[in-house]
Amino acid sequence: MKKEERIQKQKLRLAEMKLPEQKLHEAGYQYIAGVDEVGRGPLAGPVVTAAVVLPEDFDVLGVDDSKKLSEKRREELFDRINEKALAIGIGMCTHEEIDEVNILQATKKAMKKAIAQCDSKLANLQPAGPEGPAQIDYVLFDAVTIEDLEQPQEAIIKGDAKVLAIAAASIIAKVTRDRMMVEYAKEYPWYAFEKNKGYGTAAHYEGLREHGTCPIHRLTFLQKGFEDGRITKG
Repeated sequence: MKKEERIQKQKLRLAEMKLPEQKLHEAGYQYIAGVDEVGRGPLAGPVVTAAVVLPEDFDVLGVDDSKKLSEKRREELFDRINEKALAIGIGMCTHEEIDEVNILQATKKAMKKAIAQCDSKLANLQPAGPEGPAQIDYVLFDAVTIEDLEQPQEAIIKGDAKVLAIAAASIIAKVTRDRMMVEYAKEYPWYAFEKNKGYGTAAHYEGLREHGTCPIHRLTFLQKGFEDGRITKG
């Protein structure tokens, strides 16, 4: 594919992924947050979420579901999204919180943290209007519903591949968590965290067999996945 054809394809993809937010803007909503998570499946480390509010004229090409992108491309887009977004919030729950309340509830808790941080940054970064400080007034999730959320919301199946703000959030969350796991690999070098990011690969299980668990392992996940030698993917 020629460069011009690739760029044109990316422009069409960008326009397609903007449509859900455009419809909400036309309905009167101004600040729409896309929210996504990374790290529900690993055996170790936190679950990390991101909430992203993009401007209507956001024009960065190539934003998509983080799983479809190379590590290099995610890193590039991470910087561009940070430059262009109106506000970004990060939320996470530790392995201990995951063990305590289960991964779904920990994910929702982390998402609420991300939304609250994003909302606070939005109020500080954007000029106040007639009704007061800027606030998130609609939230788009990737297939998750949060029961006690203040803002109106919508859960979209495969939203990270359909909605621009959710895709941007997936990239922010993925790069943030991957960087954390690379740092953890320096502290706990036996599990290949720098490569598997805490997921249950053969090298990870080999490290568990030889060295046991480390302080960031999710013990409830290991009870389900390690005792029978099964490699968990997620």
